Amino acid sequence: MLTKLAIVYIVLELSGVDQMTKGQAEASISEAVSAFEMNYMGRGPKQIKTTICQDLIIIRLKGFLSQVEKKLAESSQGVELLKRLRTNLFETACEYFEKQIKDVVDVTIVSLHSDVSTRTGEKIIVVTLAENLENTFSK
Repeated sequence: MLTKLAIVYIVLELSGVDQMTKGQAEASISEAVSAFEMNYMGRGPKQIKTTICQDLIIIRLKGFLSQVEKKLAESSQGVELLKRLRTNLFETACEYFEKQIKDVVDVTIVSLHSDVSTRTGEKIIVVTLAENLENTFSK
């Protein structure tokens, strides 16, 4: 079974396009991050949106907390535990996460930042790059 990411690559290759558009890259990054969340964190988001802005990749995930995590987040101790757990899981997977991004857009990653809102059930990931990625896309 082909993923959406694989289909994008096949279409680009068949059409003779050497480079993705910004929108295609954003969609492909969203697919890769969603797969990462499913495979490494155990649960994927209900919604995901990626935005490339100069030397930043901003990824917003909605609806990624499990029912148990939502219940845990009802107390201040639970919120602290959940944030610590999610942060540690993400930090231990940084190399794998970076590889997922680099498989889509071959760029040097300077740093990764991530935070979880237990109130809204959102997660934000910011990827800082060594170059302005926006300038590399075909129009």
